[in-house]
Amino acid sequence: MAQSVPSPSPAVDSSKAAVHIVYTERPQDEEPEAYHLRTLASVLGSEEAAREALVYSYKTAASGFSAKLTPEQVEQISKQPGVLQVVPSRTLQLHSEPGKLHSGPGSCTQDLGNCTESPLYPPAHD
Repeated sequence: MAQSVPSPSPAVDSSKAAVHIVYTERPQDEEPEAYHLRTLASVLGSEEAAREALVYSYKTAASGFSAKLTPEQVEQISKQPGVLQVVPSRTLQLHSEPGKLHSGPGSCTQDLGNCTESPLYPPAHD
C-alpha cells in the first residue's frame, strides 16, 4: 500500500520554527539518517524540505534527530509511526563569568590562544 505524502502547507509560518529533538525507534533495515529524512519528509512534503530542516541526525547513544519545526509540524511528526517523543531543544548556560571557560589556574577565555598552563598538568615533552 502506497503511503501518501502530505503537501507542505503554504500557511505554515517558518518564522515560528524552532529546533526540536525528535526521538525515534532505531531503524532495523535502513541507515539512521535515511530513516530520519524519510520521517521528516512525511510531514514536510519533500526530501529537499527535510534536508533543509534537519540539523543533526543522532546515531549512537540515542536514535533520533534535531530539526527546525513549527508548532504545527511538531504536532504532525509526533503522530508518525516510530516517533517516540518530540521535545524543544534547550541551550544550558554554564555558571561562570561571561567569556570564561574555567576560572583559576589554567583558565581560558573565548579568545583562542589566550590560555595559561595549569600547574596541575605539566607541559608535554616531545
